[in-house]
Amino acid sequence: MLDKKKRLLFEKQAEITKAIAHPLRIAIMYFLKDGEQCVCDIAEHIGSERSNVSQHLSVMVSAGVLAYRKEGLWVMYRLKAPCILDFFKCITNCLRQQAKDSEKLLKVL
Repeated sequence: MLDKKKRLLFEKQAEITKAIAHPLRIAIMYFLKDGEQCVCDIAEHIGSERSNVSQHLSVMVSAGVLAYRKEGLWVMYRLKAPCILDFFKCITNCLRQQAKDSEKLLKVL
């Protein structure tokens, strides 16, 4: 049985995972890998409306994935822990392995 500390840790990990589990949010995180950006630049880069991007940013800020600061009329966003992109590298490796496994299966069929 899980103790309370482990359960809490897993719950918090699940919250962050839910917050990043959207294609546009993943695109936003990759765009922020080189440093902070304003909503207007993020929206232009991912090809989405500012209001939609703002909603996605809000989810990620609430989950603790992103930080922001105000600069005059601008709001600048950045990754709090850029190492989160390593998670996606691991997922990409899983996808590569799935593709290899599928190729092997197709050869047998």
